[in-house]
Parts: sequence; C-alpha cells; structure tokens
Amino acid sequence: MPGLSANLRYFLCCTCIDIRNGFDGLAGIVRNHQGKGPITGDVFIFLNKNRTHIKLLYWDGDGFALFYKRLEKGKYGLKRIVSRPKN
Repeated sequence: MPGLSANLRYFLCCTCIDIRNGFDGLAGIVRNHQGKGPITGDVFIFLNKNRTHIKLLYWDGDGFALFYKRLEKGKYGLKRIVSRPKN
C-alpha cells in the first residue's frame, strides 16, 4: 500500500460531512461540492462535525484508498491556512 507523502496535494473539505460516507459518497462530495476530480491522485480530507473523526480519500492509480481515524480523546485542531500563489 502506498504511503502519503509531501509530494501529494491535500485538500480539506471546509464543511462537516456525515462520516458514514464511503468511497462513492466522498468522491461525490469532491466532484459536486469542491469542483475537483476525485481521481487526480490528490488527497481529500474530511472531518465530522465534532472534529473527532477524520477520513482521507486518495486515488492511487487503480482504485480508491480510504484512511479513517477516530480519536478517543480530544479533537482535530484546525489552523487558519492562507493560500499563497507560487512565483
């Protein structure tokens, strides 16, 4: 199984999702709400409302991989990210 690396692009879904979504549901969110192609090889990150569950959707070339983690204590923190154009 390929690992995640700094060579990939990561996109955070800014709205809370139903964490029960699977491959097709998350790919639909990427396509319909983020306006991106889910099979680009980018990693798409989703959090639930309470920020205690996280899912990463990744197309590895021949199928989707889904990484999922549930925190037993605490929440995932979100820092404000500012996108700067590269020169």
